[in-house]
Amino acid sequence: MAANSTPESPLPVGEVSRLIGGWIDRLGAVWVEGQITQLSRRPGAGVVFLTLRDPSYDISVSVTCYRQVFDAVADVVGEGARVVVHAKPEWYAPRGQLSLRAAEIKPVGVGELLARLEQLKKSLAREGLFAAERKRPLPFLPQLIGLVCGRASAAERDVLENARHRWPAVRFEVRNVPVQGVHAVPQVVQAVKELDALDDVDVIVVARGGGSVEDLLPFSDEQLVRTVAACRTPVVSAIGHEPDSPLLDLVADLRASTPTDAAKKVVPDVGEEYERVRLLRDRARRCVAAFVDREERGLAHALARPSIQDPHRMIEERAEQVTALLERGRRSLRHHLDRADSELTHTHARVVALSPAATLKRGYAVLQRADGHAVRDPGEVEPGETLRARVSEGDFSVRVDA
Repeated sequence: MAANSTPESPLPVGEVSRLIGGWIDRLGAVWVEGQITQLSRRPGAGVVFLTLRDPSYDISVSVTCYRQVFDAVADVVGEGARVVVHAKPEWYAPRGQLSLRAAEIKPVGVGELLARLEQLKKSLAREGLFAAERKRPLPFLPQLIGLVCGRASAAERDVLENARHRWPAVRFEVRNVPVQGVHAVPQVVQAVKELDALDDVDVIVVARGGGSVEDLLPFSDEQLVRTVAACRTPVVSAIGHEPDSPLLDLVADLRASTPTDAAKKVVPDVGEEYERVRLLRDRARRCVAAFVDREERGLAHALARPSIQDPHRMIEERAEQVTALLERGRRSLRHHLDRADSELTHTHARVVALSPAATLKRGYAVLQRADGHAVRDPGEVEPGETLRARVSEGDFSVRVDA
């Protein structure tokens, strides 16, 4: 950036800033490691501003990046996090300020591991592997428990001793496998599959003691998570201590904070169950006694009623009413029959009086032509026509005279 200048002919500030910017523009992108001390994410802004500091030398540099670059790691990166940034130096001429334009941000060490786990966690959650409706209840009293743990480990001892102390008759099918290192995942997966294939196994416990994030990584492996999700047998995750939370905890049907806690949750305590049975038995006795007492009082009250003490009394009281009603019914029936007989006689007399036969008996006759029609008008017959005369006792023929 050599330039001719003297006290008599100095370079303007703008020219110096332009020359510096031109030199910096020729620099390529670099990977920079540091600690985030300030972070500015304004809502709606497309650019994120942060300050990257070197804690060893107390030197800081400004970094800018597009929002989508920072959003890729926003879940695991914040103030105080150590990151590696792939950035190109930039010179802001109006203020004479140097900054880095980041194209990629990566957490360092554990942060990078956590970022990968967080991305895997989100992916599996979208598939529904962690959904609560997938969780199956554990059997109340498993007869055979499958246990996956390290050989001669504290986790194995804690599960076996606590479970047998709570329920001495419980049985275990143990699979000892590596619980960390490169061989852990395939052997844990194989052990879980073997136990799930056994029809006698009622529940599977995967147990391990505490450790660092790197030590517990096998229990966040995608293959193991999918294997547990596909199991037909309920699975209990007992990994590490209370703060530890591998992905196995999320997909398992039950999470236990420690191996000891897993033993307490998988089998009931025989002493507690005996006490519960005793309390239920006492409660049942009290309920039965109270029921019998209540029924005895009800029976005594019923027996004290007059209708029970002298049941014939009600019949005798009703007998007189029945007799009176019977006599009343008979009178009413006779009255109706007499009236009906009188009406029938009167009707019969009217019918007889109006009958054509009664008219004939009084000496009348009915003249009928050959076609059977009665003659009502002299104009209906012809001289010499033969008619039929019907009287009370029979009929005979007559001839019409002119």
